[in-house]
Amino acid sequence: MSKTISPNKNLIIIGIPLLIIGILVLIAQSSNFKANPNSLSIGITADLLLTVPVIYFLLIRKTSIPKTTVLPFLILGMVICTMIIPSENQYYLDIFKTWIFPVIELSIVSFIIFNIRKAVKRYRLIKTDSFDFFTTLKNTCYHLLPKGAVIPVVTEIAVFYYGFVYWKKRKLKANQFSYHKDSGSVTLLIAIIFIIAIETITIHIVLSKWNSTVAWIFTVLSMYSGIQIFGFVKSMFKRPISIENNKLFLRYGIMNETTIDLSTIDSIEISSKDIELNTETRKLSFLGALESHNIIIRLKQENTLTGLYGITKNYKNLVLHIDKNIEFHNLINNAIQQYK
Repeated sequence: MSKTISPNKNLIIIGIPLLIIGILVLIAQSSNFKANPNSLSIGITADLLLTVPVIYFLLIRKTSIPKTTVLPFLILGMVICTMIIPSENQYYLDIFKTWIFPVIELSIVSFIIFNIRKAVKRYRLIKTDSFDFFTTLKNTCYHLLPKGAVIPVVTEIAVFYYGFVYWKKRKLKANQFSYHKDSGSVTLLIAIIFIIAIETITIHIVLSKWNSTVAWIFTVLSMYSGIQIFGFVKSMFKRPISIENNKLFLRYGIMNETTIDLSTIDSIEISSKDIELNTETRKLSFLGALESHNIIIRLKQENTLTGLYGITKNYKNLVLHIDKNIEFHNLINNAIQQYK
């Protein structure tokens, strides 16, 4: 069973490997290393790539810290080894980079995918209405990855999943609502993709006359931006807004989301009038004023809106667009009457 760790224990777990790394760096800068670079390079390489990760693993193996956090120490060891070991003594480091590290990396990715598939199958087996791939992916990765790495990794996986894997049309249930059909947001985002494509071709031609490497770097980054936006658009089709278990799950693709307890809703209003957006009043859409709205939800207390890469913002009033806004309004209004 995993144990919850105290701050002092956490400091020891991180501190011991870092202390060893620090000692190895000092050895690499010493006169002894200059006198025996060949033998000491082998020893330092082995310690940074094997000893440090193994010690870290032994320190965390009975704690709640994900075992996959060994990978950052492995990467750190490779980076430091590359920096402190002379290039002519990096033979074993090069072997590790070429043959061993890709296998470790692939094994960890396979392990994550395996656990995600298990979680998805579990949700489908019990046929719960609350199944959502993005939420399942986050919950799974929080048990497998360092906390700080979860949202960036999950976002990148979700972009490709919704963009290129999930093509099946999703049928909405009685408690689910779409928000992309009449708002104009999809048209706007597709237009942005076309603009990126046209500008990429034009700028690539201009830059290639100056520096072909820079031109291709810009082109790849632009193409990746287009892929991300495409994934964002597709996720809006696959992540409907839903009402389940006395909670309102508000989603805007994988870009923004928030969960509201129905008991905390003060009022819901059908309205498309202009409203000032500030620290108290937010829009569910990440497009802000570029997208229209037809629903205003006012809460009794402050709540949190989570955006791309885990960026959070507090709000008390939320404006959004719902395709069937009257039906949505009536359903929410009837549900919150029991709390008044």
